[in-house]
Amino acid sequence: MIQEHKWRFLNDFITRGGRPLKLFMDIVVSMDVQIRESYSESIDGFSKNELAKMMVLDGVFLIELFRKVGRLSPVHQDDPIFKMIWVSPLLMMDILKIENQIPFFVLQKLYDESRTDERTLPSLIFEFYNYLVDRQPKILKKCENLEGKHLLDLFRKSFINTNNNGDSIRRCENAPLKLIQPATALAIKGVKFRANHQAESFLDIEFENGILYIPQINMDDFYSSFFLNCVAFEQCYFHCSKDITTYVVFMGCLMNTSTDASVLSGSKIIENYFTDSETAEFFFHIGKDVAFDIKNNYLQGLFKEVNDYCKNGWHVGWAGFIHKFYFENWPVLSALAAFMLLSLAALQTFYTVYPYYRKDK
Repeated sequence: MIQEHKWRFLNDFITRGGRPLKLFMDIVVSMDVQIRESYSESIDGFSKNELAKMMVLDGVFLIELFRKVGRLSPVHQDDPIFKMIWVSPLLMMDILKIENQIPFFVLQKLYDESRTDERTLPSLIFEFYNYLVDRQPKILKKCENLEGKHLLDLFRKSFINTNNNGDSIRRCENAPLKLIQPATALAIKGVKFRANHQAESFLDIEFENGILYIPQINMDDFYSSFFLNCVAFEQCYFHCSKDITTYVVFMGCLMNTSTDASVLSGSKIIENYFTDSETAEFFFHIGKDVAFDIKNNYLQGLFKEVNDYCKNGWHVGWAGFIHKFYFENWPVLSALAAFMLLSLAALQTFYTVYPYYRKDK
């Protein structure tokens, strides 16, 4: 279905701009070598013109889509892409799939040659995605001139760059490092969980005074697809940071079971559109076989701080005592609480009835 709309959007693009299609074809043909070098697999099966046709058709479709959402191009009131509410979310996910990426420099060149205003292409892209991922205007402003290898990389960087430009590794030289324990085990040792509503990115995780501050995230189809594709890209592309992979591994450590996921849901860290068991299973599977360097990631300092906190200290012993005392004695405590409630109810009844009894006497 989308193929039909690509040709329609291309016609809108050419008609409105008044510049011939051949101009854009020639521009893309001139970048043929650079385009082919951008792909890990050979695309020699396409001739120069075939490759250029594909790039122009896909590139113009994306540009027109972003422009229409940004109200820079007119939208027909019955356009099915915007009228049917299920189309746009699926399209947003599809555009960010790693197998659907085209080089960003192609998009940028096509946009520059057809530009009629001062808006940057990244600003239009982030406005488009802000319908699903609502972010503060100041964050969007910072991303206006961001660059990436492709749309997926650009969108991925918009989260990383809010965290000190992606260079937030806390060095722990010569320190033995290991992954952290699940949320239920950490809770037994006194670690508390709080949703960080002030964070600019879901990557901005902090640990302070026994409290893990984790930004709230909506676990839905969009984010699950986004994480899958980001991890795939970071695993395949050596020269990029591995921040999304680190986040996924971190969340996978916290959620071994549905009970662990319930701890985070109860703390309002995860707003679930899935069940707790589905969320735990997702993070377990996505982080299961990824290449992850525990000594070289942006959370390595946090891993060490949490593990050091859980090793010893009075807070760990006290938290363990409270947990053990409660769970070993909860039948007794429950019975005692029930007895006290019954006793209070009996006393209330007695003092309600007694004055009338005295009066009758």
